[in-house]
Amino acid sequence: MKKVLIANRGEIAVRIIRACKDYGLTSVAVYADADADALFVQLAHEAFALNGVTAKDSYLDIDKLIAIAKRSGADAVHPGYGFLSERSEFAQAVIDAGLIWIGPDPKVIEALGDKLKARAIAQKVGAPLVAGSDGAISSPAEALVFAKKFGLPIAIKAAHGGGGRGLKIARELGEVEELFSSATREAVAAFGRGECYVEQFLDRPRHIEAQVLADRLGNVLVVGTRDCSLQRRNQKLVEEAPAPFLSEEQRQKIHSAARDICAEAGYTGAGTVEFLLSADGVISFLEVNTRLQVEHPVTEETTGLDLVIEQFRIAEGLPISVTTMPEPRGHAIEFRINMEDPGRGFLPSAGDITAFAAPSGPGIRLDSGVATGSAIPPMFDSLAAKLIVWGATREQAIARSRRALSEFTIEGVPSVLPFHRTVIAHDDFAKNFHIHTRWIETDFAETLEAASRPAPTASVDLLRGHVEIDGKRVEIGIPDTFLRLLGPLSATSNNDKKSEESDAGAVTAPVPGLLVHWNVSDGATVEKGDVLAMMDVMKMETAVTAPVSGTITILAEAGSSQAAGAVIARITSGTTSTTEQTKPETRT
Repeated sequence: MKKVLIANRGEIAVRIIRACKDYGLTSVAVYADADADALFVQLAHEAFALNGVTAKDSYLDIDKLIAIAKRSGADAVHPGYGFLSERSEFAQAVIDAGLIWIGPDPKVIEALGDKLKARAIAQKVGAPLVAGSDGAISSPAEALVFAKKFGLPIAIKAAHGGGGRGLKIARELGEVEELFSSATREAVAAFGRGECYVEQFLDRPRHIEAQVLADRLGNVLVVGTRDCSLQRRNQKLVEEAPAPFLSEEQRQKIHSAARDICAEAGYTGAGTVEFLLSADGVISFLEVNTRLQVEHPVTEETTGLDLVIEQFRIAEGLPISVTTMPEPRGHAIEFRINMEDPGRGFLPSAGDITAFAAPSGPGIRLDSGVATGSAIPPMFDSLAAKLIVWGATREQAIARSRRALSEFTIEGVPSVLPFHRTVIAHDDFAKNFHIHTRWIETDFAETLEAASRPAPTASVDLLRGHVEIDGKRVEIGIPDTFLRLLGPLSATSNNDKKSEESDAGAVTAPVPGLLVHWNVSDGATVEKGDVLAMMDVMKMETAVTAPVSGTITILAEAGSSQAAGAVIARITSGTTSTTEQTKPETRT
């Protein structure tokens, strides 16, 4: 293995690029238009354009990725996490192209990525499990039947999902059907497949996971545990290793189940087996992530292992570099630095980072995909960086975390730093550890101030064309902002076309992103507070609600991209004809 194409972006691409340099490999980055000037593009040995704006036509385009791998001379592909990392068809395409796939075999990805098959494997080896549906269910009505039979809450899960996408927790019978539909939509958008199943959900559980390494020589090793209970929207915010406050019996049960599941599946590479742990000590298998985890650094800091380099070794046919589980050294905590406003319900934000000053000092590690001047595009995940803090004890790690978070400054785009500063001082986390997966929604009573709205991001559109250099035809892409410096463009921007005088009946996009679908039809009568539409921003759905009651005129088409604050509909009261209003052009 000499040259690795990294089929990903952001901080994980930076992490893999650095591992390539440490291991003596050449790194090849690929980038969407919005990432043309991103940090990972600058750090890679080589970088190639994907000629796409959305994830679908860039980081999710298998044909483009394979073509660039061949064009660049790469002999291996690392998928990172998210995007195509758990898609067996991508792994197979890489192998079919004669390249080394840095991950488990496609058949293993298929078996464990399918949550129903994974449950069957877990049952076979005797792993702890709660009750679940017999296979995928085809309708919201079936989910309702299951809920009535086994009781609430229930988890509605995308069979081919991961990372919290396509996962909904129903706590009332009246919300089961809508949450099933929402989970299906999210699954289709994120993974291209919408099959869902349901299972009992352990209320107020902890989220515990085991990091597994398995080589092609038959060695399967659990190298540590993590606690990832502090979540919002079923996605992790803070993780730590080793998982604290477990009994030795619980720890061994988790280790054994994780090892047995991976051995039974024929797993190779780095993978994570996840479990839920209820307040009364019940452990239940959750899923297997057939890839590197976002939170892998806390395991690295407490074991001395470089998990990305272990992936390289395994892909080359070498054994795991350790033969027994390393004894944990100290304690590590990771804080995900998402570009979200915790004062507005963790609303994802896009914009330009005007200042990024990270902490340093003893025990501090930063894995970042951004710096001062970086742009946060609206179409990708909100994770921009990770702060990892190590201490000889959990208490020292917490003390260092307080210091590090107090030093951390991000300006221009809202971030979750205010939440992290608050939670690290909270007794439920720092002392008593009463954290569970819904702690933020149920027990966290602090009121965080909403951040200032970020300024609109400058356009990142690339105007493409061809030039001839030394007799060779070469494609070039120039940011349209650069051309604007040369003179006014004849085209009027979409935002200008949508600019309308504000009024009480204007329905505006609450976030920048994709207008997924309308819940109402044009001309319908709506009530104040009704959910009118759903928007997708950074892979998460956000509801658009009616500001007033009246008759709605839809101004933007489903499937169109919208800027934050764009008027996408208008509600009028009385008998005023809505057909007289002109619908503005929308971006597609």
